Amino acid sequence: MALLPFDQRDGYIWMNGSLVAWRDAKLHVLSHGLHYASCVFEGERAYGGRIFKSTEHSERFKNSARVLDFEIPYSVAELDAIKQSVVDVNNFTSCYVRPVAWRGSEMMAVAAQNSTINVAVAVWDWPSMFDVEQKMKGIRLDIAEYRRPDPRTAPCAAKAAGLYMICTISKHRAERRGYADAMMLDWEGRVAECTGANIFFTVGGVIHTPIADCFLDGITRRTVIELARRRGIEVIERRIQPEELSGFEECFISGTGAEVTPVSEIGPYSFTPGAISRAMIDDYSAEVQPRQKAA
Repeated sequence: MALLPFDQRDGYIWMNGSLVAWRDAKLHVLSHGLHYASCVFEGERAYGGRIFKSTEHSERFKNSARVLDFEIPYSVAELDAIKQSVVDVNNFTSCYVRPVAWRGSEMMAVAAQNSTINVAVAVWDWPSMFDVEQKMKGIRLDIAEYRRPDPRTAPCAAKAAGLYMICTISKHRAERRGYADAMMLDWEGRVAECTGANIFFTVGGVIHTPIADCFLDGITRRTVIELARRRGIEVIERRIQPEELSGFEECFISGTGAEVTPVSEIGPYSFTPGAISRAMIDDYSAEVQPRQKAA
């Protein structure tokens, strides 16, 4: 079945202070964000009609904009309310939530200090991917040619659109080669992350994960670390060299889209999804479900 194009859907998108019909949510071709990547966004998910860790995402959204030298003209509380209202008006229960902010078309040059800051929020149906048995087979990852940049050369603490250019290239290459995604190294050749997810490894009952200093410290990543420690599982954040992969037992990735997904292969390295991967899938599934209020 062909995917319905994202500009041809029904529903409502919130844009610059009001709800507009989905197909009418447009920007000019000379928007600065399109030409110079002065654009930040978030990837969030609603479960049971409620956005998981909405405030943390709103805080990161505003911080990402500040890193790119602009201010989103809404408070964290206002952004939380806006996002939830868009979920509600579109009558979604399980859905993806995409806030995005970008410099407009008032100036068209590298410098664009006087451009209007546009903000929009879109949501679309995305049922929870909790087919645990299918997940436990694990996905296959390629090893990307492009590396995450040195923090001195790019605003890696921001969820900025421009940083995903090499992710798209790497994921396309991986899919052409029969893989689901690609693992990226950092600028010094150490294990970093996947194109849109963080990565974890296990050995001897301990979880190891790369230090998030040249890529996003994902909100799902932080949630998984918290859940593991709640179980009494030790989590070590450290530098991981590619040659260490042969000594790990399990591997899984985490992200808004991936949730918690085990990995069976990274290039020449093989892993066997097991008890820790299963526990993290189960714990994350329980964590994201809206809590029932006591009577």
